[in-house]
Amino acid sequence: MSATTTGQLLDIAGLADRLGVGERMVRRLVSERRIPFLKIGRHVRFEADAVEAWIRESRVEPSQPFPTRTLTGARR
Repeated sequence: MSATTTGQLLDIAGLADRLGVGERMVRRLVSERRIPFLKIGRHVRFEADAVEAWIRESRVEPSQPFPTRTLTGARR
């Protein structure tokens, strides 16, 4: 994120939009404590910088592809 979003707080709808998932999925991530969040009274908020760090940490690198075998003859 750019410097203009430093300190920005997202609500559940904003985070769902940012991640491209439904609000229900965001609520599940919160209830399972799989994403960093803040409780402000009864409201749940997300720090934009912390979310960006969480996204980077959640990245799964591709594995090496399995070697493929070529068939030399037609099998029936």
